[in-house]
Amino acid sequence: MILLKLFQGDTVFKSLIYKMPWLFLGFILFSIGILLTLYADLGMGPWDVFHKGVSIYLPISLGQVMQITGITLLAISYFLGEPLGIGSFLNMYFIGLFVDIFEALGVFFTPDNIVIRFLMLISGIFAIGWATFFYLKVQLGAGPRDALMVGLVKLTKKPVWLIRGCMELTVLLIGYLLGGPVGIGTVIVALTIGFSVQLAFRIGNYNTNNVKHQNLGELVKALKSDLKNLTQKNSMGG
Repeated sequence: MILLKLFQGDTVFKSLIYKMPWLFLGFILFSIGILLTLYADLGMGPWDVFHKGVSIYLPISLGQVMQITGITLLAISYFLGEPLGIGSFLNMYFIGLFVDIFEALGVFFTPDNIVIRFLMLISGIFAIGWATFFYLKVQLGAGPRDALMVGLVKLTKKPVWLIRGCMELTVLLIGYLLGGPVGIGTVIVALTIGFSVQLAFRIGNYNTNNVKHQNLGELVKALKSDLKNLTQKNSMGG
């Protein structure tokens, strides 16, 4: 009875359930974008160069490398004092999982036609842009990389562009040394991914200045409050 009432009225639980499809749409689109840039075979973005490079030397899948990297970044962010949301943890796990699922299904391949490969690369960039919009719009926490970036900005008092740039260059260099796929596509991704995200934000009317993400502690507290209120109403016959 109480469980049914959680879906009625203006409850945090109901809001959370309604946000999940958008969150997972973002994760699926993000994994598709990553694989489109991978199978375009023109070079990947800095973080994916790193992920692919690491996967060459470890007996684990690309998606699992992404998951391990993600949980490591979240752990560092947590120790830097950056609040994390449920979306941060789901992002860390499910994007890597979906990458492995799509790879196992054999959905993607590298065509011989160079024009089609460039179209795949551009499509991947736009997919990642919209994916970022979908999982951020629900305000359940930023992804591992963004959380770490914010934590480092607060710690060092340096500008965002410098911190993000150093992060990208560091993982790109490590990934390249490990044999990750670097090429013209790497440059294209680096130069256009910001535009892709900004375009999705503009079309979706998402203003980062007016957004406050709900961290995990706040969410748990709100859910407990909902449950307590409904339990009290139920005991009173309300």
